[in-house]
Amino acid sequence: MSAGQSEAGAVERAFAAALYAEDDAALDTGASLLAAEPAADAELARRGEEFVRRAWQRGWQPADVVRLVRRDLDDHHVRLVAALIVAEVRAYERLPARWAAQVAELDGTGWRADRFSYATAVLELYRLLARLPAIEPVGPVPGASPLHTPPVHGEPRMLGRIRALLAKAEATGYPEEAEALTAKAQELMARYSLDEAALASRTHSPEEPGALRIGVDAPYETAKAILLDAVASANRCRAVWNEAFGFSTVVGFEPDLEVVELLYTSLLVQGTGAMTRAEAEQRKGGRRRTKTFRQSFLLAYAHRLGDRLASTSERVTAEEPSLLPVLAARDVAVTARADRMFPETTTTRVRGATDEAGWHHGTAAADRARTDHGRGHDRGRGTLPR
Repeated sequence: MSAGQSEAGAVERAFAAALYAEDDAALDTGASLLAAEPAADAELARRGEEFVRRAWQRGWQPADVVRLVRRDLDDHHVRLVAALIVAEVRAYERLPARWAAQVAELDGTGWRADRFSYATAVLELYRLLARLPAIEPVGPVPGASPLHTPPVHGEPRMLGRIRALLAKAEATGYPEEAEALTAKAQELMARYSLDEAALASRTHSPEEPGALRIGVDAPYETAKAILLDAVASANRCRAVWNEAFGFSTVVGFEPDLEVVELLYTSLLVQGTGAMTRAEAEQRKGGRRRTKTFRQSFLLAYAHRLGDRLASTSERVTAEEPSLLPVLAARDVAVTARADRMFPETTTTRVRGATDEAGWHHGTAAADRARTDHGRGHDRGRGTLPR
């Protein structure tokens, strides 16, 4: 038997013993086999890259895999899977833009410990990767060429300005300044979205709706999913929450998808900061129901913003009557794409708020996350993008 066959045999024996078993004894057996065969490390890494590649084929993206590993395992497993992903994607000449951004955020240095601990962690990780189910794909896999690449038309400069404004809104300690910065960002978003829709119509662009996934992490993930759904709906997108895997899939045209991701992230940061401040005030008054207060706060924040975003979106649409046929056609296309991706989507009831003070504070925080500066300003000022 050659050295390569021996190494592959050691990995196969370890996998047979531990990969599809649940008990710790089987895991110990597999880890012992690997720990006794240092030369098998290269084969073990190769097999890990195969698991990662299989995840791509099943519809997963790097951020999805890392998010699930972080939720279900430990930090050292996250470092292991990050190193596998970074190594695996080196084989591709080109990556889709969102893939490249996700990979750029990963630490590819991996993790090492004593041989038994390392082998145990690798087998735990591979157990999870081997059992990933197929999910709805949201874009091309590495190495594939998309049928159509959306035009950019100054996107980096405009989106860079929006990101800068929202970052300042999140960082400031003055609510009035945050409101002004957010309103200005929303003005740019609205103009960007409307201009892209008009341009696509004039040039008869073949662009079709796309999709992206946005993490919806615990705790209080129901309220966060409601907030994301509100932002998506106001921006002519559809959001479908996958509670089991901790993300929502947002379907829409590319400019609107970018805006949804930016605005949701910013509103979540602003809402979390407001919740922390409100909770501190409640503690001064002797309250201790932290969990129920936070849950009620975020639910109220999401519901209130949803009402306001929907109202603003309807008003802004009415102010652009010439674009109504174009926007209606885009809405139909988005709905059709979402229905094809999720033909069995169901709507379920969510748990209500149980803390009155949390609900009132959350509603007030949503009102402070102002979405307009009133009528009479320049076109799009203080409006939500679509």
